[in-house]
Amino acid sequence: MPSTRNELDAKDLAILELVQRHGDWSHAEIGRQIGLSVSAVNDRIRRLVADKTITSWAATIDPAALGLHLLAFVNVLIDRSEAIPTFTAAIGEYAEIQECHHLAGEWNYLLKVRVRTTAELERFISDELKAKLKVTRTFTTIALDSIKDTHALSVRP
Repeated sequence: MPSTRNELDAKDLAILELVQRHGDWSHAEIGRQIGLSVSAVNDRIRRLVADKTITSWAATIDPAALGLHLLAFVNVLIDRSEAIPTFTAAIGEYAEIQECHHLAGEWNYLLKVRVRTTAELERFISDELKAKLKVTRTFTTIALDSIKDTHALSVRP
């Protein structure tokens, strides 16, 4: 059995594929699908968690069920380097921000933001990003529909 994170075999990859798409399946069902015993699946999943290949377990919730109908991608420019540590430290505190990516190019960061309304988005950008976090400029794109929205990664070698 592989001993390090970089040594994933075909069974590990099959487990990763299944737990991403069927996180509620039992170890017995996973074992049936890939031809392993429950204890073998359990051992492999424990190892995948211990070596941080699997980083967390979570339920996926429909944003609309919570009234979060607006999805926006906000490009962020911070022109004062001393403001960046405050910005990056605070990002995790905002439930509206689902993702934050540091970018190369004209913009410093790209945020994936979910809110209820355009008024809420405007307040968030003006009062939180610009006023509190000292963001210099933003460029916002609102998604009309999400054709594909997944956290699942390709496990193909």
